[in-house]
Amino acid sequence: MSDLAVVTGAAGFIGSHLCEALIARGMEVVGVDCFTDYYDPAIKRRNVEALQSGPRFRLLELDLASADLAQLPPARWVFHQAAQPGVRASWGAEFADYARHNVLATQRLLERYKGSSVERVVVASSSSVYGDAERMPTGEGDLPRPFSPYGVTKLAAEHLALLYARNFALPAVALRYFTVYGPRQRPDMGFNRFVAALLAGKPIGVYGDGEQTRDFTFVGDAVAATIAAARTGVPGTAYNIGGGSRVTVNEVLEIVQRVVGRRVTVRREPVQKGDMRDTYADTALARQDLGFMPPVPLDQGLESEYRWLSTTPALS
Repeated sequence: MSDLAVVTGAAGFIGSHLCEALIARGMEVVGVDCFTDYYDPAIKRRNVEALQSGPRFRLLELDLASADLAQLPPARWVFHQAAQPGVRASWGAEFADYARHNVLATQRLLERYKGSSVERVVVASSSSVYGDAERMPTGEGDLPRPFSPYGVTKLAAEHLALLYARNFALPAVALRYFTVYGPRQRPDMGFNRFVAALLAGKPIGVYGDGEQTRDFTFVGDAVAATIAAARTGVPGTAYNIGGGSRVTVNEVLEIVQRVVGRRVTVRREPVQKGDMRDTYADTALARQDLGFMPPVPLDQGLESEYRWLSTTPALS
């Protein structure tokens, strides 16, 4: 048990990178995924193909919201990456999926490891909990005011983790990721859409005027912070994890064009309900407790995502 980690959402974007990083550090990993159809499950299965060929990874296909979680083994570390993603899809009838996969699944996982000898439970939260924050950069002490149903469910999951820490001494921490990008990024996310459109010679759809800003975080930096949180994160604490690359979407398009070597045709689309105008993380607490100092600049990270997209065969 001392060298075992459980990673939920193991076949996803961040989860698959996290599994690889843990194995590279000599750990055994049990990955958990239920392969929802928010995007093509075949993409997620490809994410874990290499992992499944190795001796230190085992995949459990189960739904955390309904399965018997006694199947989950005792673990040194538990990383809860599983969630129903996406701000724009979280309205209306789809909200039931967000409540199920983001709130109920989290509560059941926390119950499974409550009272166990787990050293740390690291729960993936999101900058979406802040909504349109009143202060930039935004610190963990600023009032969370989600601007989308997705953000509401991520805040609920985070609160569940932290109240289990206070009430049951479950050593849980939460990480508020700010716009993670890089190889294997979900196909609905901006950088993936931008680069894929350029490679295909198609126009790029941009919501609004493009002057909205995001604090972009390279996936390798997010993974390093996640593992650091398992080692030195203070139970009952939420941490901002942002890459420090706060730029406008229009500036991103300029960088993408330089990386790909092509000019882009932009198609302006209406602002989407729930989209925040600006995000920017104050990461002083993560720097203090986790040693978090993200080294990957935006242009280098975008080059990495471009290389991945341009060399990854399309699924049939």
